Formats: sequence, structure tokens, C-alpha cells
Amino acid sequence: MSSLPFRADFKPQYGEAVALDNNIQRITAPNSGPFTFHGTNTYLVGSKEVMVIDPGPEEDSSHYEAILRALRGRTVSHVIVTHTHMDHSPLARRLARETGAPLYGEGPHRPARDLHLGEINALDASGDREFEPEIVLSHGDVIEGAGFALEAVFTPGHTVNHMAFALKDSPYLFSGDHVMAWATSIVAPPDGNMVQYMQSLETLLAHPQSVYLPGHGGRLNRALEFVRGLRAHRRMRETAVLHRIRAGDETIPEMVAVIYRETDKRLHGAAALSVFAHIEDLLHQGRVVCDSTPSLAARYYPA
Repeated sequence: MSSLPFRADFKPQYGEAVALDNNIQRITAPNSGPFTFHGTNTYLVGSKEVMVIDPGPEEDSSHYEAILRALRGRTVSHVIVTHTHMDHSPLARRLARETGAPLYGEGPHRPARDLHLGEINALDASGDREFEPEIVLSHGDVIEGAGFALEAVFTPGHTVNHMAFALKDSPYLFSGDHVMAWATSIVAPPDGNMVQYMQSLETLLAHPQSVYLPGHGGRLNRALEFVRGLRAHRRMRETAVLHRIRAGDETIPEMVAVIYRETDKRLHGAAALSVFAHIEDLLHQGRVVCDSTPSLAARYYPA
């Protein structure tokens, strides 16, 4: 398997607004976990008038208070959400309501495909189903700020409504959970879709920004090189899944036991969802067939 240069050397500095460049600050929420790393990053873009990207989760008031401290003496002009997972978007409603700033996003939370009969969405609790943007964004839309502008870059895959935001005339792109320096993004059906995820990597490669500011962890320098490596990594993971099916593994747990044998078994549930995402892609390509409706419990065979 390809080895990506992941970086775990990140100091969250909870409660503090960390200056990353002129008019860009990061505040990390104290919601650390196996899928959030040290916590969710909230970004403040601007000087006197500020765009706030991904205000974060609601459960800890200290993060909201940290945002307000960082904003002191400044106006919130826009509240922007990359996607509707519970660690990114819930606090956006309160911030927009209390500041009067419009709320921006691609749309409400929804699965990437229709659920199969009897299928249960394993990540249902992670979706923020109350989110409704006031301003609906499409790919290529430009959000004008005071002396700067963000271009919306539609990057579905992790969720179907995922947006990244390129800071125009700068090297920076706010990549949400699509590309991060510390780990690969979770792509878990039916919320996520591997076909869309791979297409979205190509979308990012068409943009010139070379420094990504992700939803979790530290900045990603030489980002386009990393995205090309991530694309190769995902393709190699797909090849590993196809190899296991051709070797006689019919079930996802059999494949996970081999492909993720060096991974903490507590993460094998998430790994199974990732394998399922790759299998959906292989089914889409016609390289694999299924004995029934595709699911985590189905059996798969070479086409």
C-alpha cells in the first residue's frame, strides 16, 4: 500500500485564535476523538469584517465563547459551512442568528444515494439534519468579502453536500474533511460515495491553491502533490479490495481482516464502511458482482 506523508504534529491550542496568515485565524474546538483528531477547526477570514467557516459542534459552549473573543470588535459578514456533520455545522445556526450574518452551504444533509430496502445508515447520528442554508451554494460561486473572496469548490464524497473554499488570489484552500494532513477522509455509504470522492480529487487538482487548511489537524503544504498521492492511495486500496475478492474473500469482514490487519480493531467498523465504499465503486465499474442487494452483509464475487 502507498505511504502518504501524514502529519500528526498538531497543537490545537484550545480557546485561542491562532494566526495562520494575514487575516486568517484558526480556532480548534475541544472535541477530540478517533474521527476528529484533536478537534474541529473553525476559520476566521478577514480583518474588520469576518467570514467564519465551520463554527463547529454545539455541545461545548467554550468553543463558541472562544469564537466570540476572537471576533471582539469585528463584524461577522458570512457564516459558511463545508458540510453537515455534527462536528462542523450545528453551531453555525446560533452564530448566524446572534450576529445576523447569512448562513451559506451547499444544502441540507442527505445520503449520497437512496437507501436500499431495509438498509440502516450506520452514520445517521453524525448528520446535522437541522441545517438549512440561507444562501445555497453551487460549484464556482464566489462569496465576496471585505477585500477578499472565496470560491465554492463542490467536492462531494465524504458527504454529498461537501464544499471546499478557495481563497482567491492566494495559495489557500479550506478543504473541510475532503483532504486532511493527518489521515484519509472517511467515505462511508450511503452518506459518502467513493465515485464522487475520486472525481472530487480531480476537481481539486484543477485549482491552483497549494496550501490546504483542513477541518481537522494542521495545514497541508504542497497540497496538490499530496492530493495526487491520495488519489494513488485510494486506487491502491481499491486494487487491494479487488484482489481479496479474486482471492476468494466474499464478505467485507474477511477483506477487512486482511487489508486492515495492522489497524486497531476498534477501527475495523469504520474500515468496513470504507471497503464497502470501494466495492460500490467496483460495482459501478462492472468489475465486481453481488449475490443480493449490496450491503455490509452481502457477498461479492469477481465479475
